[in-house]
Amino acid sequence: MAPAQQSPTPSLPNQDQPTETIKVQVNEVNLIFTVTDKKGKFITGLKRENFGLLDDGRPPLAVLRFTQQTNLPLRVGIMLDTSSSIRQRFQFEQDSAIEFFLQILHLNDRAFVEGFDIQTDLAQDFTNNVDLLNQGIRKLRPGGGTALFDALYKTCKDQMLTLQEVGAVRRAIVLVSDGDDNYSRVQESDAIKMCQRADTIVYSISTNISPSKDKGDEVLRQISEATGGQAFYPIKLEDVAIGFHNIEEELRSQYHLVYRPAGLKMDGAFRTIYLQATDPRYHVRAQKGYFAPRPVQ
Repeated sequence: MAPAQQSPTPSLPNQDQPTETIKVQVNEVNLIFTVTDKKGKFITGLKRENFGLLDDGRPPLAVLRFTQQTNLPLRVGIMLDTSSSIRQRFQFEQDSAIEFFLQILHLNDRAFVEGFDIQTDLAQDFTNNVDLLNQGIRKLRPGGGTALFDALYKTCKDQMLTLQEVGAVRRAIVLVSDGDDNYSRVQESDAIKMCQRADTIVYSISTNISPSKDKGDEVLRQISEATGGQAFYPIKLEDVAIGFHNIEEELRSQYHLVYRPAGLKMDGAFRTIYLQATDPRYHVRAQKGYFAPRPVQ
């Protein structure tokens, strides 16, 4: 994930005040990841020595912090596909999203709500107020074509990349869609790269409840895996709520690793991350890499 701009003594920003921009560039990588067993059960309580890490093919110069950060502040957005193809399922998706916010938002967390078809509709910007998020979700109306890649690219660029935070936070998007795209100007790879630039994990919940997976389901899987998230495929409509619950559980069961990479150049190039548990029974899910910073102007 992208090297973070850190202050010597991280503290949480006041929710009502603009966050101060930190100008000091520190060569540190904040990596948030999840560990599961072969059945998908979350594995907690592991230590730094239980993992092997390579950054751009080389071990890090130093591991600065390793914690199980279940309470790291969340900056989470729900993107609801409002194209005409999901009209029959839309109210259930709205209800599930509202319940998700009620369960997951703690004092220092903030969230936003957005709908998208051929355009994006930011129904509610970042807030800690669940009532406002509820109102935003209820304002959305389905109809129109689908520009999924454009929406994801724009959302990560405008909502996540512009966040100025003192200290580490977890940036996540919950994407509720059938994965189909018939209108975007940017490619899927462009959308993924913008998620990686914005240090944002994408979880997707498919609205395709047919017995077989289709091209859209594969799109959701590729986006989620590249960003360190996971795709969920409900078998019936009621399982959409289970998808939201699984994401909520995961966001409270993650590890936080801060390290200093070897050979970091301020050239804006993509650097791969390879993180693996030494115990073969465990599977690590993390972002595939990050973009190195460019020199501070």
